[in-house]
Amino acid sequence: MRIARTITEVERWPEGHGFVPTMGALHAGHRKLLEVAREECARVTLSIFVNPLQFGLDEDLSRYPRPIEADLAIAEAVGIDQVFLPGVEEMYPSSPTKIHVPAITDLWEGASRPGHFDGVATVVAKLFGIVGAQTAYFGRKDLQQCLVVRKMVRDLSLPISLVLVPTVREEDGLARSSRNVYLSPEERAVAPEIYATLTEIAARIRETGSNDALVAGEKRLADAGFEVDYLGYVDTRTLLPIPEYKPDSALIVAAKLGRTRLIDNIVLE
Repeated sequence: MRIARTITEVERWPEGHGFVPTMGALHAGHRKLLEVAREECARVTLSIFVNPLQFGLDEDLSRYPRPIEADLAIAEAVGIDQVFLPGVEEMYPSSPTKIHVPAITDLWEGASRPGHFDGVATVVAKLFGIVGAQTAYFGRKDLQQCLVVRKMVRDLSLPISLVLVPTVREEDGLARSSRNVYLSPEERAVAPEIYATLTEIAARIRETGSNDALVAGEKRLADAGFEVDYLGYVDTRTLLPIPEYKPDSALIVAAKLGRTRLIDNIVLE
């Protein structure tokens, strides 16, 4: 397994090259992305870079987990060909040009975390250019991020295809996330209520055709101890709220449990 720490060291394979961009702290969800890429591509590159541009001033950049040896062991076990491990100075040697994807970044996560998706779009576009892969793999747990990247690729005619991989969950339904390590044992016991609530709302929408269950769902989460940032039923093409059931829709949620902010979604097809 090759390890590249500078841009010039990165091997750019001209065909059959899959790419999984991450911030490290790899878990079963990341491993699934790597395994799908390994199955589908002749060569696979994993990047690990904790991107400062997508963290706000009051967010957890300094405490974001960085278990690099464990991450490399996972990459080795899956059979990844190359890991790109740049530092901040390598990625951003001077004040960086930033990419802004309009409209879709103003909603939900974008409204709660101003500038976050500019940081995501900027680093993803730069990594696409550095790695030169033909296919990139993203997890659907970060649904809005997937849609932002998809719009950027389409609008800028970037020569790469995207594969969106379904969310990997714990046995109790909690979506796998690097931030789950921040949960106390008591909070971890409560955290699956997010998925349980989404599942119940989804069933009600399918049954009644209406999004009326959102109000009760938000109360259920609040009663369980969550501070709900948003809970919405949206069109997956635009992320705009919709009042009644339609194909290509999703329930999305962000809520804090203690100090930990959790996000999740369920796609209704």
